[in-house]
Amino acid sequence: MERNRTQRSRRIRGTLLALTAAGSLLLTACGAGGTENHTNSSDKRGLPAPAPGRDERGFESPPSDGDLSTFALDVDTASYTYARRTLADGRTPDPSTVRPEEFVNSFRQDYRRPDGNGFSVTVDGARTARPNWSLVRVGLATRTAEPTEKRPPAALTFVIDVSGSMDEPGRLDLAKQSLNTMTDRLRDDDSVAVVTFSEHAETVLPMTRLGGHRGEVHDAVDGLEAQSSTNLGAGVETGYATAVEGLRKGATNRVVLVSDALANEGETSPDAILRRIDSARREHGITLFGVGVGSNYGDALMERLADKGDGHTAYVSDTDGARKVFCEQLPQNIELTARDAKAQVAFDPHTVAEFRLVGYDDRKVADDDFRNDHVDGGEVGPGHTVTALYAVRTRPGADGHLATATVRWLDPITRAPHEESGAVETGALKGSVWEASPRFQVTAVAAYFADALRAGTDDGPALPGAPSLTRLAGRAATLADVTEDQDVQDLADAIREASHTDTGD
Repeated sequence: MERNRTQRSRRIRGTLLALTAAGSLLLTACGAGGTENHTNSSDKRGLPAPAPGRDERGFESPPSDGDLSTFALDVDTASYTYARRTLADGRTPDPSTVRPEEFVNSFRQDYRRPDGNGFSVTVDGARTARPNWSLVRVGLATRTAEPTEKRPPAALTFVIDVSGSMDEPGRLDLAKQSLNTMTDRLRDDDSVAVVTFSEHAETVLPMTRLGGHRGEVHDAVDGLEAQSSTNLGAGVETGYATAVEGLRKGATNRVVLVSDALANEGETSPDAILRRIDSARREHGITLFGVGVGSNYGDALMERLADKGDGHTAYVSDTDGARKVFCEQLPQNIELTARDAKAQVAFDPHTVAEFRLVGYDDRKVADDDFRNDHVDGGEVGPGHTVTALYAVRTRPGADGHLATATVRWLDPITRAPHEESGAVETGALKGSVWEASPRFQVTAVAAYFADALRAGTDDGPALPGAPSLTRLAGRAATLADVTEDQDVQDLADAIREASHTDTGD
């Protein structure tokens, strides 16, 4: 059995090294719908928080007195979109840029939505082809986004990279086109500032109300031209200073960084850059939205800035993807429904022998810090879903409670803490992943694909029950027909390209 697993790993690794192309790119947005097991909870105290150990395969092994898995919420999608761009360019994604949670969170889900701020919690699962192993999905959803006219006003500071590398087609030109389109779609009571950076940073346009001044914003954007080196640190620092100077009470204040993140001058360490803006970030609650561009992209730097800057990232490579990010995702992220949101999943040691959280490597939180509200979590807006997938090995013949998932967040205005929980029993597990709901199956396909892209690394073993790339492509194609979702079809096309390479087609 071990030899078969090794042969499979080598076959997948060979497949990925031979990849030459993938299907067309499309950045996706989150959706809603559906109902699963759900229970309410508030002001929970004192859950045990032992630090789980790891066995030689990288799985977390539960201690006898309970098992917890704790992480900050993440709604990023950049890793998935950038991976597809890399494959389309005939290159294999660097495994370090493949973050499975961002693959999973790139697709619409079927979770119930809450009525007010906060989250609904869905926990479900299905058994895999590998004995005693299941995939368990923890799904969190915020309320549906309000119509544009009902949200709070926005004060957006755009920090635009105008370094020489941004002169490549699909970088600065795409950013300018997108910013102009978005400017026309924002409300009159929204405000925009524009900061540029190359060797130095400059505030091109201070915070300006759009009502009667859209022409000034368009002029500032149209005048952007690529220059020399990339002093990203100066750009971020000046951007936050401009945002603080133009801070609007009662508005949602954001810094939007548009860059290929190829910093080569000034401060290039993300932690050092974040220290320079720490007071603006913490005292005024200004969050960062990073938009990556370019075929050669500093993924690690942008992701670190967003994770530690109380924000998140997206990646664009074409006009359609840019339209979705700037005209759909960014407006969706103007309003916040939760700050410092974290999730903690407690697995029952009587039924669970071992488990593994798929992804969230950079978002893990110490179990003891779940209710420490001074520890950063994730910022989430309306209309979002967050999915965490676990590989779980149940004890032979185990029956009963499997896991309870709890999400904790702070009210974005009052900073009051709130919690919500959901649970799942072993009896609720579907008999097969491919008998679960279509959206659960999409989650599994995305996770299996990400896991294949990371094959051959030390980041963890293959997910249990992983089909061949050929079969995975077929599953995705069927799901695309069932869901009538173009995003799922794009996923199927990418996997099919990989499977054709594997068989020599």
